[in-house]
Amino acid sequence: MDYIISYGVKIILSQSRSQSTTGLGTGFIIRGFLNKQIYRNGLSGAGAGGPQSEFDTANLQSVEVLKGPASILYGRAEPGGLVNITTKKPLDTPYYSLEQQFGSYDWYRTQWDATCPVTKDSSLLYRFTGAYQNNNSFRDFISNDRIVVAPTVTWTPTDSTDITLGVEYMNQDYQADLGIPVIGTRPAPIPISRSYSSDPNDPIDNKDRVSVGTEINHHFNDDWAIHSRFLTNFEHGDQIFINPADAFADAFQADGHTLNRNIFYQVTDSETYNTNLDLTGRFEIGPTKHETLVGFDYLNDYSEYSIFGDYLNPNPDLALDIFNPIYGISPALFQNAYKTTNFPGENLYLSKNEWYGVYFEDHITLWNKLHITGGGRYDWAKTGTVTADSTNASAAAPIEFRKDEGFSPRVGILYQPIKELGLFGNWTTSFGANNGISASGGGFDPQIGEQFEVGIKTAFFDQRVLATLAYYHLTKSNILTPDLTTPDLRDRVAIGEQRSEGIELDITGRLTDQLSIISSYTFTDATITKDNRILDGVLNGYEGKRLNNVPEHSASLWLKYDLNGFEAQDGWSFGLGGVLAGQREGDVENTFQLPGYVRMDAFANYKLKVGPTRVTTSFNIRNLLDKDYYESTDPDANVAPRNGVYPGAPLTAMGSVKVEF
Repeated sequence: MDYIISYGVKIILSQSRSQSTTGLGTGFIIRGFLNKQIYRNGLSGAGAGGPQSEFDTANLQSVEVLKGPASILYGRAEPGGLVNITTKKPLDTPYYSLEQQFGSYDWYRTQWDATCPVTKDSSLLYRFTGAYQNNNSFRDFISNDRIVVAPTVTWTPTDSTDITLGVEYMNQDYQADLGIPVIGTRPAPIPISRSYSSDPNDPIDNKDRVSVGTEINHHFNDDWAIHSRFLTNFEHGDQIFINPADAFADAFQADGHTLNRNIFYQVTDSETYNTNLDLTGRFEIGPTKHETLVGFDYLNDYSEYSIFGDYLNPNPDLALDIFNPIYGISPALFQNAYKTTNFPGENLYLSKNEWYGVYFEDHITLWNKLHITGGGRYDWAKTGTVTADSTNASAAAPIEFRKDEGFSPRVGILYQPIKELGLFGNWTTSFGANNGISASGGGFDPQIGEQFEVGIKTAFFDQRVLATLAYYHLTKSNILTPDLTTPDLRDRVAIGEQRSEGIELDITGRLTDQLSIISSYTFTDATITKDNRILDGVLNGYEGKRLNNVPEHSASLWLKYDLNGFEAQDGWSFGLGGVLAGQREGDVENTFQLPGYVRMDAFANYKLKVGPTRVTTSFNIRNLLDKDYYESTDPDANVAPRNGVYPGAPLTAMGSVKVEF
């Protein structure tokens, strides 16, 4: 599963993971735009992504990537695209598996999966998945201890109705990692293992999350059905950071290598409720075949964010020479941070989103060659934020809501002159309310996304290999980014308009019965085209700047060879792959760059069947050539990008033994 995510999803995402530290969420860059809003079974777990976007693979059935504005079904998604994970459901055939993983940096993970009918008629099914993971890191003083359990039941009261209820609980004890700082125009020339944001005495952070989801399907007949889903998330987090001070500016002293630091503590609480109701149907009118969808969805998201300690003013006792670090912070300094409120009246941040959306879509087929899709979505959004004093939260002013609404149409066409060839084009828009406040306390106009796309799909080798070549032009306006010119890390600024256009080539499939391929190449030109800020004394000074963390050229290739054929139940399999990312800008000011890199990976596994039992042993190597490289800068401004560059892991080995029966 790890390699499916790494080489299936990650190739599609143009080798652009944008957040790699535990506890701060999982982010990807799709078609030039950051997306942290990971969907779960088609529903959003959070109004703005963030830490709730972090997921574990134990309960993961599949990962779907939708490129471009997925406005019809998802509405609030980023215009670059979205990632939707599908969780495991109970099966009517008994299945059990147990897997033990072990690897570099004291990595140990035990994962299980059990499913079986509860009743003789299989009207009631259960599934229980989970994992326990404990690991250190190539980064100094970084560790993770995670438990996840996910029971699920499905009840089928009639042949036409099924109801599924799933619960997932995840708890993590960890240390968050803020990366390494920048000197000049490149990441500091220090070992990639070295950390300024952790210490042997650094207290353990904790994040606790419960997700509850339901799905109800009822089929009126073979053509018409109704579907309803519900998802709620509850999350609590306690994190303490050893941060640069000022966290949002150059924190180095005059000597250029001594980093000013202080201690910052945050408590986060959030709850999200998301539901939808869809009616789907198939019918024919004359020579046309129709697949129709009409639906409604609702999202309610509330979060609280309390801050203690200090992320602006340096503590002289915490200054660190990054070339000759001396660790061992007094535990008393951490205890003081828990009790200190340096920003009275502004150390509690309350946020609430409420969305309603209605949508429709019709997929029309003519002569089994021409496919036309048309639809639209109308959204009503209510967003609001307020700051208060965490020591007197009840005295907080009522949240003042901003109300926005908008219509997002979509049109697409696919023509297949022959079975192996398809020509397509589409125009799509998206609508997203901005939930944030400016330094002056004002709100922002909604985000608007628009995409034009044309391309060609074709099949080779008796349709065993599929290839897609696409050109897209995507714009997004009224984008909020952290305002690094103010001392408040919650202040945002709208930077005007960004444009991303590019070419994507994907080739996947089986070249022979033994050899399969997953490959991708992407050219991305992602820049700021309109701006309303001042940079170096120049109004609109950001215009023409490239978006950070987006390489102009990226590519991936993965080859797998199954010695006994891809359908064999036993025998050896081998894989070799690589990813390429060109140079990327580290911040939107384009003041420093992350060097391009090529990383090679490999794996081998052996499958053996003994009666009804299948045993699979695997050995994976990531970064086979042990190259130093940098994945991204901090996309969420936990610190300024110059203070937070995430290095990639050196050569890492992973072994596993999996038993299935």
